[in-house]
Amino acid sequence: MTKKKRNVPVSSQGGETPVAADPAPSRSSLRTIWMLTREYGSLAGAGGVKDVAMQLAKALANTQATDGQVSHGAGMDRGRPQATDGQVSPAPGMGGYSVSVVMPRYGFMEPAALGFSLLADPEDPGRPLEYEVDLNYVHMERREKVRVWMATIDKVKLYLLEADRFAEKTSVYAYTAADEAKNPAHTTSSGHIDYFAMNILLQKGALDLMLLLDVRPDIIHCHDGHTAVLPAMLAENSGVRHFFRGTGTVVTIHNAGRGYHQEVADLSFAHASTGLPWRVIMGNRLVDCFDPFLAAAPYAVMNTVSEQYGRELQETDDDKLTGWLGHTLLERGVTLHGVTNGIDPTEFDPQDSGRSGIDASFSPLENGDLVGKRVCKEVLLRELGGDQHVSGIVPIGSLDFRPDLPLFTFIGRLNEQKGVGVLLAALRELLQERTKENTDFQIMLLGSGGHDEERDLAALARKKEHWGRICYLKSFNPQLANRIYAAGDFFLIPSRYEPCGLTDFIAQLFGNLPIVHHVGGLVKVLDGETGFAYRQHSPAALSGAMQRAMGLYHDDPARIREMQRQAVACIYERHTWQKVMNQYLQLYRKAKQGIQSGMHTGKELFADR
Repeated sequence: MTKKKRNVPVSSQGGETPVAADPAPSRSSLRTIWMLTREYGSLAGAGGVKDVAMQLAKALANTQATDGQVSHGAGMDRGRPQATDGQVSPAPGMGGYSVSVVMPRYGFMEPAALGFSLLADPEDPGRPLEYEVDLNYVHMERREKVRVWMATIDKVKLYLLEADRFAEKTSVYAYTAADEAKNPAHTTSSGHIDYFAMNILLQKGALDLMLLLDVRPDIIHCHDGHTAVLPAMLAENSGVRHFFRGTGTVVTIHNAGRGYHQEVADLSFAHASTGLPWRVIMGNRLVDCFDPFLAAAPYAVMNTVSEQYGRELQETDDDKLTGWLGHTLLERGVTLHGVTNGIDPTEFDPQDSGRSGIDASFSPLENGDLVGKRVCKEVLLRELGGDQHVSGIVPIGSLDFRPDLPLFTFIGRLNEQKGVGVLLAALRELLQERTKENTDFQIMLLGSGGHDEERDLAALARKKEHWGRICYLKSFNPQLANRIYAAGDFFLIPSRYEPCGLTDFIAQLFGNLPIVHHVGGLVKVLDGETGFAYRQHSPAALSGAMQRAMGLYHDDPARIREMQRQAVACIYERHTWQKVMNQYLQLYRKAKQGIQSGMHTGKELFADR
């Protein structure tokens, strides 16, 4: 079948320095929300972005409101404490907001098997929609073909952009061992060479799709640096500026650390591929690279995924870890709003052992029964008593069957950001002292990452003197992760910095009290109430917090039980996605007000260039 080919001109950038917002727009002005993301739920993911994008989209699409009171879609909390908040404006009509999400169709995805179908051409419904996107190289005009798969899941319209550039990728951000076998230059775990072109293709392809469908969103929400060039392209490209003149943009910084900005050093390629004017390219450099976050700032409302992380970026020397992004934005008069991520407790419900994949059901809530949690601990300890595989993973080290001992747990990437060096030093100290009264413990770790961190952790676990006390599972398996959450007594998060953190929530829902470095989004863990916290990023501070936890475990188990209950209650009271959604709606209104007041033109920022 001959497919219709199209080329819709798309480029980028424009905006003014933010000014005071006009009075709130009418409720009917915020109806249609589109999101762009490289990750989404179980479809494709490598980090927390997948959870934020999916849960926020679901919450918005399933929200109903009347008379300022929010009601949620049936079954969202399944009899749990309801998260209601009168701050939310009534959603339009009888349903929720109209929410659409655009992401790549990667090579590891089988759209038809996932329930997707090819989107029909609106001008010729008998044919699938196919169009071409401008993606120029330096001194070379070129286009790339795109087709679109579509499905509606949880009332969210999901669009997968299919293109050769996406289809050849076997993981979201990095090359796999299979890729390296085909091309030795594509080293395992290294980032895709054409990452910037992938990002621009996604953003231009999404704008073209909206044009072809004749959809003018009220808000386009861009997740992380991978989609942060869009606000500039939306405002600077004369081909789309008029069409999207009523569209506000929000950019969420999920991680501002070096390497997460999606910056590009080849300025000529940035200019050619984005179509942005040279003044925009040159005016938004950070450490001599074109930086998407800086480029978004004049045109979008920007937020980080926790209030504390936003403050740290703009008010402390920790911003050096970002290349001074936060301070540069502050110098330009850009406010970083903070919205702490939420969680859907039904996704990690220990009362539903079948869905969560744990060995027995239990409830950390008040009057809940924790017998099942002890069963989870005992079953996993028995499995880790020898050299047998656990969920297909060969343990390094082992754990004796000692359910009476406190079980510390760690799940995450093994790298500097996650504080693995501090963790290793603290463990070496505590393992040497475990012969003292009430200082014996066990620890189970699941994760992979840097070569040095993996080597050092494996060496520690293999030491004969630590046999029976430490077990390292070198890999990641979601079901095994849930079993570890459910089995553990304490969950270690010694991160150097943490934009938000999700594992502390998950651990709490499974009755596993987090022990955290009091930084970024981890400040939501209340020391002595919903977990344990320490302020200095050092082995001594971490080991001190672990010793405090062990002391309570042995001396005051009733207090531990109360902390478990408080931790879960706090999530339902403050941190469900229905609560967090209200804060994003406020940002959406702010972005919409900025468009209505004509604040986003970018001229003030670049007037001196």
